[in-house]
Amino acid sequence: MTKPSLDLLRSMTDEHVLRALMQHERATRAQIAATTGISKPTISESVRRLTEAGLLMDTGERTTGRGGVGSYYSLSEDVGVALVVDIAPSGVTGEAVNAFGTTVARASVPLDRSAGEARTARALRKVTKEIGGAVRTAVVSAADPVDRRTGALVHLPDAPFLVGSLDPVAVMRPLVDGPVLVDNDVNWAARAESDSGCAQGVRDFVYLHLGEGLGFAVISDGEVRRGHRGLAGEIAHVSTTGPDGTAMPLTEVFAALGLRQPSSTAIDTVALRAASAEHRESIARAVCGVLMAAVSLVDPEIAVIGGEWGPDLTENIDRHQDTRKVPLVKAQIRDPAMTGARAHAVQELRSAIVSRSGR
Repeated sequence: MTKPSLDLLRSMTDEHVLRALMQHERATRAQIAATTGISKPTISESVRRLTEAGLLMDTGERTTGRGGVGSYYSLSEDVGVALVVDIAPSGVTGEAVNAFGTTVARASVPLDRSAGEARTARALRKVTKEIGGAVRTAVVSAADPVDRRTGALVHLPDAPFLVGSLDPVAVMRPLVDGPVLVDNDVNWAARAESDSGCAQGVRDFVYLHLGEGLGFAVISDGEVRRGHRGLAGEIAHVSTTGPDGTAMPLTEVFAALGLRQPSSTAIDTVALRAASAEHRESIARAVCGVLMAAVSLVDPEIAVIGGEWGPDLTENIDRHQDTRKVPLVKAQIRDPAMTGARAHAVQELRSAIVSRSGR
């Protein structure tokens, strides 16, 4: 059996030290040794290497009490931050998070549904520049379909948020010292529910977003299924039962009921909440028709209902299920898209820090 090289052993030790400090924020060499099970002399050498590499720093704090004095170490500020960005009809919002998931800076630029590609790109660039600092990676949540090959947004007919084929990766790459990952906001919301919400431990579920826009995410074997181009879950134009009993695209049901915002295909959530019981049942029946089609195709364990008005109609939707009935669960996470994107950004930043230790 080939023995691991000295460089490999050092790299593995350095990773253990970094990950220990990512969990505890600050620790002495003795505490790191106790946490990792690695000898104190080996940890001391690793701390020295990582400090010289600019990844760790002596905080200046010292232990007190009996025994020798120990120095507390933490991650250096030079390890940088991750940028989390939300591109939504209301505006572009960005926040810088450190390796512990703490938000250390925030910036935003307001928009509207008719923002267009050029204006949204300017807002995205401005937010990224205002955050500044050593941005090691960026994770973007977008209220539009995302081409999985390029990260560019995909314009679909009758989309309620008009930003064309905006390419966040191209806009942000010159300003970010690392990869830029873009995904649809509903996919990020589904990840959030899987990580820390109502779908923890569930490997096969669907997430139905019902708000100003309509969205759908499929989680299969614990992974988001995005489709060939990244357009899986675009349910707005799936045919279902309309208010008069005839077939029509789901998005047209809200037009037929007068529940769209002026000059937009966006759903008027205020009017919907005040709608009559008859209209609410029509909506629930239409939504359930789309949900049953998805259940037949992907066979989920549960269906999570999220969005501004979706959870309020969960019981109504449930009444219209057929023999392929699936348990409906109300979403739990507040601001789920940013929550999911933020958690992934922290993971990416931590991986980037570990990678730097091996250079």
